[in-house]
Amino acid sequence: MPHFIIEYSANLDDKLDFQPLFKAFHEYIVSTGAFPLGGVRSRAIRCDDYRVADGREDFSLLNLTLKIGHGRSMELRQEVAEKVFEILCDWMKPITDTSYCQISFELTELHPVLKFNKNNIHALFK
Repeated sequence: MPHFIIEYSANLDDKLDFQPLFKAFHEYIVSTGAFPLGGVRSRAIRCDDYRVADGREDFSLLNLTLKIGHGRSMELRQEVAEKVFEILCDWMKPITDTSYCQISFELTELHPVLKFNKNNIHALFK
């Protein structure tokens, strides 16, 4: 943990380069000291089937979900959420300056009993 998951409308596909965004997310989240590098993951999922507002073909959407493990303070979660949204909106500025796009973001804290994972990458960063 954490996981950055982006869903985006297919009409943004040729306009976005996710690697710089993922790099910025990873560098920031690790810099907080509250999240281990070995658990950070990012992915983008293209949505071919979508509708935005009244269905205009040039309207687009991008939704980011950040999932984190249980146990961080509300103050840290709020600080992280605000900074992650700032990073996202800055990265999306070339899109939002020239076209219509709905950007949304939610930070979700996973339940400690109902979250399962196995990660052998952590050992590489100790």
